[in-house]
Amino acid sequence: MNSLRIIFMGTPEFAVPSLEILIENKFNIVAVITAPDKPQGRGQRLVPSPVKVTALQHNLPVLQPTNLKSTTFQEELKSYNANLQIVVAFRMLPEAVWAMPPLGTFNLHASLLPQYRGAAPINWAIINGEKETGVTTFFLKHEIDTGSIIFQEKEPIHASDDVGVLYQRLMTKGAALVLKTVQAIEAGNYPAIPQSNHHEIKHAPKIFKETCEINWNQPAKKIVDFVRGLSPYPGAWTLLNGKMYKIFKCEVSTVHSQQLKVNDERWTIDHGLKIRTADGWVLIHEFQPEGKKRMLVEEFLRGNKL
Repeated sequence: MNSLRIIFMGTPEFAVPSLEILIENKFNIVAVITAPDKPQGRGQRLVPSPVKVTALQHNLPVLQPTNLKSTTFQEELKSYNANLQIVVAFRMLPEAVWAMPPLGTFNLHASLLPQYRGAAPINWAIINGEKETGVTTFFLKHEIDTGSIIFQEKEPIHASDDVGVLYQRLMTKGAALVLKTVQAIEAGNYPAIPQSNHHEIKHAPKIFKETCEINWNQPAKKIVDFVRGLSPYPGAWTLLNGKMYKIFKCEVSTVHSQQLKVNDERWTIDHGLKIRTADGWVLIHEFQPEGKKRMLVEEFLRGNKL
């Protein structure tokens, strides 16, 4: 058993491999902090977070505070005598929490900081047409995502990647980086490089429903990147005849359209479904009409009329 006493903080699936790799490598996780169980489904049954499920499988103590500023929670946290805290996809921490352990608190972020600080770095990197992203571990400080960088690993963004695909690769790469970071901290030999702000910083703010509406007056490639950056969740959407269609997969059309038009002059049924953009056409492959399941466009057109 090594000298570290670690508190792990995380909630969604993205954080699970990071927790598992530390357990596999025999690090001493003294407690896990995660979000309270959430009601889901018609019966509003309480469902635990993926991190909680993993923690309980390994018999780790789990804390689920509703208020991180609560003195009761902070006293309980202090009682574990942790000397290092790790944050992977958790909420913003008050200083009294992140400053508690002697070795500090580090976070795993799914971008190459200082680029794409914020809540949705994977989405915005794809939306902006980036060819490369990565993962970063850094020490927490007052301003969000601005602390000193420990390690970074780059990851290419392929033209076929959507958020779901890239998320899986960064989740795995991030877990390996968390392990590397913990091993370096345990050895007392790690960098802590202040983030540079001398070049233009791109941000990754939280995404809302209105953020996801497609602007068809943009170039075709920009629209395709926008769709990829929101697929499969939360999903880019558009309206046709007052109905919402979520679009999950599309490409820039290289075939000249005969412009066989439906009610909306932008939409064309021509060996599939195409939509006119500022500089050409986008061919839609997969979408979800309002009130229906996600499906291939060809499947929809066989049984429905637009």
